Amino acid sequence: MKKDITTVRIIPCLDIKNGRVVKGINFVELKDAGDPYEISKIYSKEGADEICILDISASEEGRKASVDMISKIAEGVFVPITVGGGVRSPENMREYLKSGADKVSINTGAVENPSLIRECARIFGSQCVVVAIDAKRVDGKFEVFIYSGKKRTGINVMDWIQKVVELGAGEILLTSIDADGTQQGYDLELINLVAENVDVPVIASGGAGKPEHFVEAVRAGASAVLAASVFHFGKIRIKELKEYLRKNNIKIRT
Repeated sequence: MKKDITTVRIIPCLDIKNGRVVKGINFVELKDAGDPYEISKIYSKEGADEICILDISASEEGRKASVDMISKIAEGVFVPITVGGGVRSPENMREYLKSGADKVSINTGAVENPSLIRECARIFGSQCVVVAIDAKRVDGKFEVFIYSGKKRTGINVMDWIQKVVELGAGEILLTSIDADGTQQGYDLELINLVAENVDVPVIASGGAGKPEHFVEAVRAGASAVLAASVFHFGKIRIKELKEYLRKNNIKIRT
């Protein structure tokens, strides 16, 4: 079901590992992309609508994201931030929110304990709960992967999105593992498939390489477009991207 999108959000994403921003291709071959504190300040000044901070090794290492890191980043920016990594309980989510996060992303913890979505939505409100879904094509269908794309779940993406919305997810962060880091464009089939079947905002992630790709993702049904590589390495500037979207009749936040 297509949503009435009033304004599209531009969201740079900081994948964090060992305290540094990293970026790879298809979730592997990670390269250093800089200091999270300085990068987040730059994006805030450039006009990012939100900033997404994902501690990509937290679940795998059985820990939470650093609340000190969250606090420091939150103090230096003037836009909402979404934080994810290692959320296993409402208390974890409470810590992130108290540290300065506006929303919290849950991925592996939600798959392994779906009731976590309902608990967090009940306590903090659905508007704070973002369910991240890492999807990959397997035998012609989209399957959910967890632990930063390292583990198959056997769960069909379409079955999972219906469940997470029923449980109270306020937003879906949808990442195509196949497209991630390739800069060849978002997976429009995946975006369209999900956006047509849920009534919550869908954040498209994975594959942005040029301004046209952002336009395509929005027209496929994304309420927000997230990217990393093209922003981190200066290929696209947020201000220029917003102007390009505006010229293509896409309403964006000023």
